Amino acid sequence: MSVKKKPLVVVTRKLPDSIETRMRELFDARINLDDTPMSPEQIAEAARTADVLVPTVTDHITAEIVNQPDCKLRLIANFGNGVDNIDVAAAHARGITVTNTPKVLTEDTADMTMALILAVPRRMIEGASILTEGKPWPGWSPTWMLGHRIGGKRLGIIGMGRIGQAVARRARAFGLQIHYHNRRPVAPVIAEELGATYWESLDQMLARMDIISVNCPHTPATYHLLSARRLKLIRKDAYIVNTARGEVTDEDTLIKLIEGGEIGGAGLDVYEHEPAVNPKLVRLAKAGKVTLLPHMGSATIEGRVEMGEKVIINIRTFLDAHKPPDRVLPSML
Repeated sequence: MSVKKKPLVVVTRKLPDSIETRMRELFDARINLDDTPMSPEQIAEAARTADVLVPTVTDHITAEIVNQPDCKLRLIANFGNGVDNIDVAAAHARGITVTNTPKVLTEDTADMTMALILAVPRRMIEGASILTEGKPWPGWSPTWMLGHRIGGKRLGIIGMGRIGQAVARRARAFGLQIHYHNRRPVAPVIAEELGATYWESLDQMLARMDIISVNCPHTPATYHLLSARRLKLIRKDAYIVNTARGEVTDEDTLIKLIEGGEIGGAGLDVYEHEPAVNPKLVRLAKAGKVTLLPHMGSATIEGRVEMGEKVIINIRTFLDAHKPPDRVLPSML
């Protein structure tokens, strides 16, 4: 009796052990044991040999890769919520299904966003470095290391999807006034729950906020949404927090405005040219002007395991000839 051949699944990065074990049980899984990022050539080779590719948000699945004459892929099961790393339109045209892992990282990312909203005005990282880097600490003083209160301030959220709403719930508990810009207003019941004010004009909102939180996805429409012109609308004592995608902000202009005292500061977990971080941002961080994190917004064990479980469900559903629950279509972007 012949044994049915398992589909070949190539995973580009190391995943939690429990997920890798389950993948080996279910599929002919090729695992990246040392977690070294795959080169574009290696990803192209995987597309020529695998039935399913499991990339992460740092792997770029381009039109050139999916349009190879001998591309064998049937499914790209992205380990991540955003799919800006995949040419979804090219994959769809080639008959390749694309899935993602939505609704898993909402709370984790919102937690980190709120942490930055607190850390930047209160100078937490700057203060902690005094103790950890051997700097002299004169002791408590009424005027030393003064930051800014966040209660009563206006928070402008750019992108009021699941994460934006989760940020709003947390921020409201800290006494912030909630404002937001979105492609369309949220449902009235949500706006009432959050006490949220909708701004159809992003320009007008930016000019009036104390703290701005970027929570929209990176798409062609949102590339440099915070352009040089818009960044110059922001108040001199305001702060920007970005846990979404670095490409949404014109990073060079943001740096210049912070250096020149035209924007109060920033809390960044993402960067325009990741994994490279602009040295000028690092200098600003050392000067206490910005808080920098290495793309940690979704980095929880629970979140990564749930992401992996979603990837497995999407693969199994697809291989059983059913529509995966998290299929992504070009029209959705």
